[in-house]
Amino acid sequence: MAALETQVRELADRVRTSEQDAAAARVLAGGADRDVTEIRGEIRDFRQQMNNGFTEARGKLDAAAVGQQQIVGLLNTLIGQQDDQ
Repeated sequence: MAALETQVRELADRVRTSEQDAAAARVLAGGADRDVTEIRGEIRDFRQQMNNGFTEARGKLDAAAVGQQQIVGLLNTLIGQQDDQ
């Protein structure tokens, strides 16, 4: 009977330890879930900033191309005037 009581006590200790381990695992899983959610939000914000940056850069490049085209036109006009002289 004493051996049975010892086994029951050991099993009760194991169950208690398993319950504590499960509770700790739930806490860790909850923290990991919050971390993943936070990282996803940061990545989403980063993508929006990158898109805005590329749009801004594209606008500046387009404006520069227009300016260069105007310069080419003016140079062609000057060259044409020199050829006429």
